[in-house]
Amino acid sequence: MGHLLPIRPEEEEDDAESWSLKKQALIQDAARNLFNGGLEQRIQAARDIRKLARSSVRTRSSFAAAGVIPPLISMLNSSEIDAKEASLLALLNLAVRNERNKVKIVKAGAVPPLIELLKLEDGGLRELATAAVLTLSASPANKPIITAAGAAPLLGRILNSGTVQGKVDAVTALYNLSTCTENQIPILDCGAVFPLISLLKECKKYSKFAEKTTALLESLSHTEEGIIAIASSEGGILALVETIEDGSLVSTEHAVGALLALCQSCREKYRELILQEGAIPGLLQLTVQGTAKAQHRARALLELLRDTREPKPLSSAEIETIVYDIAARVDGAEKAAETAKRLLQDMVKRSMELSMSSIEQRAFSCTPSDSSSSSEMPSS
Repeated sequence: MGHLLPIRPEEEEDDAESWSLKKQALIQDAARNLFNGGLEQRIQAARDIRKLARSSVRTRSSFAAAGVIPPLISMLNSSEIDAKEASLLALLNLAVRNERNKVKIVKAGAVPPLIELLKLEDGGLRELATAAVLTLSASPANKPIITAAGAAPLLGRILNSGTVQGKVDAVTALYNLSTCTENQIPILDCGAVFPLISLLKECKKYSKFAEKTTALLESLSHTEEGIIAIASSEGGILALVETIEDGSLVSTEHAVGALLALCQSCREKYRELILQEGAIPGLLQLTVQGTAKAQHRARALLELLRDTREPKPLSSAEIETIVYDIAARVDGAEKAAETAKRLLQDMVKRSMELSMSSIEQRAFSCTPSDSSSSSEMPSS
């Protein structure tokens, strides 16, 4: 058996350079076919771009520099389903982990055709368009543009009727959009909270889907409209309480954050509703087992849930009744009225004495001393 010769460093460099040159040639070929080829050639070029773009961020940037983004976007408007699908997948791969490409794709006009694709009844294309919106919405610069184009209601519709993957992507896309404060109202206006609560009730509380759903609900709970929507959804508070009990570290943190936002917004209104759903055991558990942020939130919520109401002052009639009962036990029922009258008079006298004493002390404390007076005299 022959000995294997070690590969010299210069041979490795030659191989790397050869592959780099080959890849550049492939990039240029794909771009050329995309610009100048017929429909079938353009579809194949888009598929080649999708495949090659997987390899590295550098390759994705090279494709963008070669100018492939605008012709891929124009293919989204094609009447051919294969063309739409191939260009969608290529754009998706170009945008993954590449912030500049995300922004370039949106600036080149991808959002309007994506919105049209979200309106389709075709589940496959709609699901791909949802994934594309999810990827592009991760860029802060793209969030207002995507929301202004009307994405929120269409993503909200997918929460009700999409595939499982479509719903996951729609929830994540809506969360990405909700982190831009001005986008929260359009999301709430499309009625997203009600299907979100339904999805949270149905899913496993420790699942990734629950994490994404509770993250979005917590984001929306920072608005008054979001709080009202969560509290008025049937089983909304209960779903959050159950997530605190059975969720992952991530979902429990978001769930307790949403409940805390409710209680902080109006303790009198939401305290009893949260208590009625049996939140205390889960919150106590979270103060020990949750993330640092979840523990802090759980303690803050437990403090708000405590019954810290001040005792109501007794009315005159209630005081008289109490004093009469005491007098009856001391001197008997026959002399109770006379004794009660005397006790009440003593109480009033004592109260007046305490009030006068308090007034005198305050007056004394406000009177400047002799030393302070002399120190403020003008010097001679």
